[in-house]
Amino acid sequence: MKWKQFFKPVASYNAEQARAFIAKTPSSDVTILDVRQPKEYESGHIPGAKLIPVGDLGDRNNELDPEKPTLVYCAVGGRSRVAAQMLSGKGFREVINLTGGIRAWNGEKAFFGEEKGLELFTGNESPEQTLVIAYGLELGLEDFYVSMAKTAQNEAVKDLFQKLARIEVNHRERIFKEYVRISDKTVSHEEFAADVAAPAAEGGMTTEEYISFFDPDLESPEGVIGLAMSIEAQALDLYARASERVAQEESRKFLAQLAGEEQAHLRQLGQLMDSVIEERS
Repeated sequence: MKWKQFFKPVASYNAEQARAFIAKTPSSDVTILDVRQPKEYESGHIPGAKLIPVGDLGDRNNELDPEKPTLVYCAVGGRSRVAAQMLSGKGFREVINLTGGIRAWNGEKAFFGEEKGLELFTGNESPEQTLVIAYGLELGLEDFYVSMAKTAQNEAVKDLFQKLARIEVNHRERIFKEYVRISDKTVSHEEFAADVAAPAAEGGMTTEEYISFFDPDLESPEGVIGLAMSIEAQALDLYARASERVAQEESRKFLAQLAGEEQAHLRQLGQLMDSVIEERS
């Protein structure tokens, strides 16, 4: 064992620096590594993070790409520092430890275990099948926003739900165009949508699960934006995890691209939250 590697200094980011780094880096170009235990991961993790407990890292570091920047975190920063030094000692190009761990992280979190939502993806999907699944997920979320807009009593909240639904309409349109392009099929959007069956909303959770788990204030604009950010974080997490499972390279790239788009949605929602808070102050 190379004991010297455990005393080798590694780069560290605080939570603000880590959020900025993740925001500017495409999700397919960085590894976010959670080295806690599975139950800790389930209780809340950075969206898109891969779980390898620190005790398993010596046997499983070959699952990681040493050429990608790797942001490592744990609960408070101790285990991740050891893990970062271990990876650095094994030749990983750029390893960064998150100072303070998930406890210091004040960005969005995804929840549940690594397999949550992956029942939608066997790993053997063709690019066309991957797009159909993604379309169904986006449609589920759009339907959720539309239904919430109909029941909202607050006009500002109603308008916000309608705006969120329009975003999903645009996302679905892009997925449909990509499907037509790669499948070389002549099919109308209506015909395509009619063939899609996906009972779960985006992120692999049902509407009831979202409302029950996140318990948002649905008559507060901040509460609605917070719920939307939680859903987008869950979706980013699902697409990122699914991209590691699928076998076909084109499917993997498209899922990684979808994860990147969800990351962009999160940034937009964050800006919207800032503007709502500023208007109230």
